[in-house]
Amino acid sequence: MSTTTTGTTSLAPSPRRLWTRSRGLLAAVLVLLLGGVAVALLRSGDQHGRLDPRSVDRTGSGAVAALLADRGVGTRVVTTTEEAAAAAGPDTTVLVTNPDLLTRRQLDTLHQTTGRAAGRTVLLTPGPATLDVFAPGVETAAPTEVTALPPNCALPAARTAGDAELGGLRYSAPAPTADRCYPSHGKATLVRLPTSAGGDTVLLGAPDILYNHRLAERGNASLALQLLGSHKHLVWYLPSVSDPSSTQDEQRGFFDLVPSGWGWALLQLLIAAALAGLWRARRLGPLVPEQLPVTVPAAETTEGHARLYQQAGARDRAAAVLRAATRTRLAPLSGVSPTRAHTPDILLPAVSARLSAGAETGTALHALLFGPPPADDKSLVTLADHLDHLERSILSPERHDPREHPDS
Repeated sequence: MSTTTTGTTSLAPSPRRLWTRSRGLLAAVLVLLLGGVAVALLRSGDQHGRLDPRSVDRTGSGAVAALLADRGVGTRVVTTTEEAAAAAGPDTTVLVTNPDLLTRRQLDTLHQTTGRAAGRTVLLTPGPATLDVFAPGVETAAPTEVTALPPNCALPAARTAGDAELGGLRYSAPAPTADRCYPSHGKATLVRLPTSAGGDTVLLGAPDILYNHRLAERGNASLALQLLGSHKHLVWYLPSVSDPSSTQDEQRGFFDLVPSGWGWALLQLLIAAALAGLWRARRLGPLVPEQLPVTVPAAETTEGHARLYQQAGARDRAAAVLRAATRTRLAPLSGVSPTRAHTPDILLPAVSARLSAGAETGTALHALLFGPPPADDKSLVTLADHLDHLERSILSPERHDPREHPDS
């Protein structure tokens, strides 16, 4: 009896196939990495951030620093509270670009030092926490759009500058000695408060007059130069979360720096994700078969299952599938109901009657149809051959002993 040998098809991807599939993705990743390195190299020079007097970007303040230098005002950039406090003096203006980043201890230290120095302190967009230290009694109002506003006050610097682009936070200062300038909807966007030591504190609701791209508009340049150039020295304080003094009184972690609104947004996202999971996981009745878009030959499906069993080493599962399929086909040939095809006490006598009588034949059939799983791949192949021979014996008019090895 001749057998036909067919070529086996490996489902495991070859190295060449893996390279063909992944080379496009690897090329894209390489391009991204090279682009990132190039951008980092291009931006690794003297680049600075927002409101930095060394920056020439749109939101930098290099133009203001240059104009102040032409008027003989020296600008010194500091990034820590200790540096800012040490540099304060009667002939010095201290500009704090983001005072709300400072802790209460930092604010107290800076306020005590600048207050005794009798110089000028300029605070950009100070919030309630900063106002409690530097300007008690001053309250904030809802921010407004930055636009050209008239001074409407007696402050000489504002009257000289005329209209300027201000807005942002608005302030109400009940102190009679306060200068309330550039009002918007009844609240001032620039407030000057004299101190008991002879200096003053200036509150600016928006920093736009210091930006490079807005300095030449309206009276922005005039107002900025008069506010920052009233003394010989200017200390430009850029607060930073890396300042060691910011952790002395409060151990501020990552979540302390996240705005409170992000917590509510994250909670909503988690609820939405949970609802989406419940919606996708719910069962709407029994499962229904889906028609395949293409017809898959049975031989390919069988070979695919066999390859999966082989890769997983599931000889027990493969043997169980072969035996169950054989029992299902033998049951109607032996006069057994399909529902009893997997019951040894009913199926084995019926199959034995179709073959030959004898206890040894029944024992062999039980081991063949209901026996233990094979120990290795060779035993699995032998089991498949015996099952095939048994089925052909039932179908053949001649009687064969199932214990015989099938012809090869």
